[in-house]
Amino acid sequence: MVTARVVGYAYPWDVLGDPAFVSRVRALGVTEVALAASYHATRAATPLHPDHLVVEAREAALYRPVRQHAWSGRRLVPLAADWVPGDDPFGAATVRLRAAGISVTAWVVLAHATHLGTAHPDVAVRNCRGDSYPYALCPANPEVRQYAATLAAEAVRGVPVDGVSLEACGQLGIDHNGRHEKTTGVFPPAARRALSVCCCGYCTADWIRRGQDPDQVAERLSAGIGGVLAGSHGADAPMSELVGDRIAEIVLATRRDFAAALRADVLAAVHGHAPSARITLHGRAEPWATSPDVAVDADTVRPVDPPGAGQPDDGGRVVPAVDAVLTSCWPTTPASVETLAHTRSVLPDEVNLGAYLTVLPPADADRIVDHAGALLGAGATELHLYHLGLAPPSGQEQLAEIVRRCHTDESVDEPEPDPTDVDSPELGPPA
Repeated sequence: MVTARVVGYAYPWDVLGDPAFVSRVRALGVTEVALAASYHATRAATPLHPDHLVVEAREAALYRPVRQHAWSGRRLVPLAADWVPGDDPFGAATVRLRAAGISVTAWVVLAHATHLGTAHPDVAVRNCRGDSYPYALCPANPEVRQYAATLAAEAVRGVPVDGVSLEACGQLGIDHNGRHEKTTGVFPPAARRALSVCCCGYCTADWIRRGQDPDQVAERLSAGIGGVLAGSHGADAPMSELVGDRIAEIVLATRRDFAAALRADVLAAVHGHAPSARITLHGRAEPWATSPDVAVDADTVRPVDPPGAGQPDDGGRVVPAVDAVLTSCWPTTPASVETLAHTRSVLPDEVNLGAYLTVLPPADADRIVDHAGALLGAGATELHLYHLGLAPPSGQEQLAEIVRRCHTDESVDEPEPDPTDVDSPELGPPA
């Protein structure tokens, strides 16, 4: 008998003002909700809400009170969510869910805030040609790390939460689904990896510290991207082929070290307000990952229980201690299952692995339940379901069927893909 942990995802506006939300969640068999406490800009459907059908969350926001004392003297300050009633929508929704016996995990999106990267371009990721990605805040910048830690602390301050789910807890890159996106499908994977290397002042200063000329890095990256587009490099060529082994090693080391510093600061802040909260980190075993799923392996995350977890490793980096890693598996394809299985293979056994799946596109409605079974068979011990508020009635039925699958002894092999299907290059949700 397989009994996987099941978590449903929701926004505060899904819970507030809808008397039927709690009963729907219970009917699904879901007993834990990951509720957005800070979230990026979005335009969200609310097909089952009695008062509205669409919510326009104009910018990234903190769904808690934005206290002047906590943010005094800072350039990077989150916006309040004035599109949701009240000054503490997350707190109000949490109280309602917990009163109904539903556990609450604070879903916190960190280094992703377009209004901040636009107002302060120096904190944003910048590619080798000097193009800024304002939605992506670079963890190499100490202001960004301070912002993320304070955001996480304020998200859970003074509200009883059972867990914290950390998304975008690292560097984002070229991939970003928003504002009438017109880059999707243009750049092959190798080019996207190169375009996601941050060349901001803090990253380049670290390359200099490691003995590498930043101008040479930018030139190699630019030439490598051109080579991929021209066909002289393969579409999925490794970074070392584009820029050489030494530059690839230095660039990746810089990113890993600053990402580890960000996560250490964030977890310290969370534990200061919610010391017993269960920690879930959105991640996958891809060294060059720059998405809401950060790069993880046995050297970048450690289990909570063993002595020394969360302490410096042999290289002096603090390795965050987490209870679970959550890997996005949105496309209902064998590639998603393989990504999850690979992530399982590199994580410590004591770290749980969650599969993040959706009943919305790009999922195939005819495959989604079997897809969930295949993910359980590939090593997932948790299923995280997107999304309790976005899913229409047909999607709610699929969510219920997935939950039933979690409590049976059924697991299936992923069906062979239809050769007429064109898989998206993305294995996860949009940032």
